[in-house]
Amino acid sequence: MGSARLGIHSLRSADVRTFDYIVVGGGSTGCVVASRLSEDAGQDVLLLEEGPRDRNPYIHIPGAYYKTAQGSLLKRIGWEPTSEQGRPQNPTMVQARVLGGGSSVNAMIYIRGVPGDYERWVAMGATGWGYAEVLPYFKRAEDNNRFCNEIHGVGGPLGVSDIDHIHPLTRAWLQACQQAGLPYNPDFNSGDPAGCGLYQITARNGRRSSAASAYLKPAGGRRNLRVLTKTAVTRVIVEKGRAIGIECIQGRTRQVYRARKEVILSSGAIATPKLLMLSGIGPATQLSRHGIRVHADLPGVGQNLQDHIEISLIYQLNGPHSYDKYKKLHWKALAGLNYALFRSGPAASNLIEGGAFWWADKNEAQPDIQYFMVVGAGIEEGVEAVPGGNGCTVNLGQIRPRSRGEVTLASADFADNPRVAPRYFSDPYDLEALTDGTMAALDIMSQPALAKYVAARHTPSPRSTARADIRAFCQREAHAALHPAGTCRMGGDEMAVVDPQLRVRGISGLRVADASIMPTLISGNPNAVCIMIGERAADILRNQQ
Repeated sequence: MGSARLGIHSLRSADVRTFDYIVVGGGSTGCVVASRLSEDAGQDVLLLEEGPRDRNPYIHIPGAYYKTAQGSLLKRIGWEPTSEQGRPQNPTMVQARVLGGGSSVNAMIYIRGVPGDYERWVAMGATGWGYAEVLPYFKRAEDNNRFCNEIHGVGGPLGVSDIDHIHPLTRAWLQACQQAGLPYNPDFNSGDPAGCGLYQITARNGRRSSAASAYLKPAGGRRNLRVLTKTAVTRVIVEKGRAIGIECIQGRTRQVYRARKEVILSSGAIATPKLLMLSGIGPATQLSRHGIRVHADLPGVGQNLQDHIEISLIYQLNGPHSYDKYKKLHWKALAGLNYALFRSGPAASNLIEGGAFWWADKNEAQPDIQYFMVVGAGIEEGVEAVPGGNGCTVNLGQIRPRSRGEVTLASADFADNPRVAPRYFSDPYDLEALTDGTMAALDIMSQPALAKYVAARHTPSPRSTARADIRAFCQREAHAALHPAGTCRMGGDEMAVVDPQLRVRGISGLRVADASIMPTLISGNPNAVCIMIGERAADILRNQQ
């Protein structure tokens, strides 16, 4: 396996233990799969997570998103720019490294995409994953504090709530959207997301509702569920065409766990294809080049990488009109006291309360640009603050990208990050759409409802007004939205990695359940979809016991 550099062969070996199911990756999907499978007391389930438990207090406070979006709970992976992207200043993709995965560190925005997303999946061979088939799983997961109808559910594990504290600047931005011609939309998940409105977030009673807190915490007393953190899985063990277990590193101990029934990979669209390839499952030519024994020649492993790419527009305000004022100690203390006593105030907000879906390409049936009003500047990694300290940010992304990239191995050493080449803008359509979406965002920010708060546009330069200038800005400054998907896509053709039952082609006893199975990225934040995939995967497994 080429792992001598870390001295793995000299590590102590522990006794082999056996479980019915082994779930690799304690992110949004893995937590759901492990929890649901362990509801059957007759099944022993092991969940393995590379990062720590979700004990960091910032995880559970929505307003501390600015901490989780930049801190030590993230794993940073460089990505390779191409000529179409110019010279991006920060070509780094971050992935969560903590129990709960992205649901423990993200902005908690609850978006399902549009029905057409899932019909495209079916057209690409994902039989049984149309909108009518996946909707019951969204509803099963959901405990919504506003909606209860044919679209939304109540009583599920996942808290989905309105944001109780809405900043006045968010309301002003929504008024500016309407002045620019966008209608108000009370529910982005109704099937028609067009317009502006307030996001619902994965929270309950002022606390983040991550997959770990929603699914694993209630399952904590089950004797048939074991959760191991700070455990790095190095390979899936394959014998005679069947996955029989995994090898992992816990501290200085090399451990093997065996699976009586199945191994489920839920490590995400970067780590899952990497692990498959290290295990001898992937493009045979590439694996042989790294000296890895080939168990299944699957050329699609690591291909079809998709991600939303975003632009951040940063504005300097003429006073303390955003959450930036809470960077000052006395304001921070007041917000903390309000939250501690009442679970309300600024700390109960995710800082990104309002958004919109609108068109860059009017020929599209559904909006293709998503907007986020961030009531502050410098909140997310790689986005700078403003002079004077009071600012706001408008993020926007092209949500149905046509560009495709890949994840490949850099070496046979599991400790090395893979090569990630998203190839943003390799399809020129994406850059043109993002440019048009940015022009629309600039128009919104110029509307009267916001003018009284804005001192100056900080990024891009106020001198950049022509479309050609904005296009060059997008090409230079666009950054990863951190929504990678598609690298082990579902389907029935030779480039598909899993079938619609999530079984890895050519290997029995092995499935993939995470964002990597998506044939195409959905139209918006994908976390809710990852949880739906977990619900569906658990049902598939239980029905085949």
